[in-house]
Amino acid sequence: MEAVAVIDFETTGLSPDHGDRATEIAAVLVQDGRIVDRYQSLMNAGVRVPPFITALTGITEAMIRKAPAAAAVMRDVADFVGERPLVAHNASFDRKFWDAELGRIRRSRRQEFACSMLVARRVFPHAPSHKLGVLVEFASLPVAGRYHRALADAEMAASLLVCMENELCRRYDIGGVSHDLLRGIQSVQKGQLDAFMHRQQQK
Repeated sequence: MEAVAVIDFETTGLSPDHGDRATEIAAVLVQDGRIVDRYQSLMNAGVRVPPFITALTGITEAMIRKAPAAAAVMRDVADFVGERPLVAHNASFDRKFWDAELGRIRRSRRQEFACSMLVARRVFPHAPSHKLGVLVEFASLPVAGRYHRALADAEMAASLLVCMENELCRRYDIGGVSHDLLRGIQSVQKGQLDAFMHRQQQK
């Protein structure tokens, strides 16, 4: 199966459009059902870390002051990821920060995102919720570390991705799950996954 990069940001807020910046990023490379490489770094964007973010993530202003410049980190992680397709849990959030931080170094994204949260809504519709922590418990996956730290969340999202790929292969008797198929599944209407997968098998 193709290699994908599962990414996760920690940030000062919800939207780069409102001036929020990244404080940490991790990227986990997944191929053939396992993690094959990792990248993680705090990043100093020269912004204040709100107290509620420190309470949530444990990332303090002192930690950020000692971190590499955001521009240097984004160059490194963009090179690490390369042209691999991207995956994130609640990808609409991470995609905004990926694009915004890349734009600051005059680079742009060429590949598409798949969202493990949206895929999980179709693969595991009966999960109590589709937050990452709930899904990790629901699927009996290992907890990789503190939630709301980039590397732990990226690794757990990667484990969830592999779990869902294995479930799809088992349920529909297919040999593998491509990034394009994930993107198709995340757009399927509720209750229509079986019909969608049947159409895919007829192609």
